[in-house]
Amino acid sequence: MSKSFSLPDSLSLRDLQVYLSRAGRVEDGSVRLIQAAGVLAVYTAILYPRGLLDSSPTVLGLRTFALTAPVDLDAVVPVRSLLDRLARLTAAVSEPEAAVTVTVPLEVTTVTWAGISPPTGGWTLLGQTDAALLEGAAKTGIEEVAAVIPSGTGAQIVQRVRSEVWSRPIPGLEIVPSGAAFAAVSLGFLAKDEPVRLYETGLWTRMSTSRGHILVRRKSWSLQA
Repeated sequence: MSKSFSLPDSLSLRDLQVYLSRAGRVEDGSVRLIQAAGVLAVYTAILYPRGLLDSSPTVLGLRTFALTAPVDLDAVVPVRSLLDRLARLTAAVSEPEAAVTVTVPLEVTTVTWAGISPPTGGWTLLGQTDAALLEGAAKTGIEEVAAVIPSGTGAQIVQRVRSEVWSRPIPGLEIVPSGAAFAAVSLGFLAKDEPVRLYETGLWTRMSTSRGHILVRRKSWSLQA
């Protein structure tokens, strides 16, 4: 039996579509959909280790969406498959205020990052930072990756360079790797006049704005653990 969830209106549908489109431009892989207390949590992976020797942090994007009713849902599905369904539903919308039911694509079972479940509680507020600092860190990293990686470079070298660049701590915000800034910019979570709140629990750090959340998991052997 196919799984599905119902969003309250076409605005929520388009919001989900934009979020997944941005995530898909960075990592055209999978998305995890989890329902809890009538809210749909949508996790996307921006960075994650590709092997035992890969030092990349796990950096996830998170957006939550209201549902018209609770559903039993915890599924990992291809981003492109879900985007295709959202596009067809968007094109067929005739009543913008009406609820929209989204059928979940077939699940995938080989996604390593999806086996890591971020905490849902126990977060401690550490403080806040400026969006400008994160935007600057993301821009610097993007320029460095582009300068170091020539066209036609093998996938392993590309991954190694990206891992080195995005694993570095942000100057002035050492608890956060540059990859988290890259994720926040790529997903459109930063606003010029809104501070970014910083939280921590265990091995996890969270950056939150009104637009969404970036979750970072440090390795267990990190000195910051």
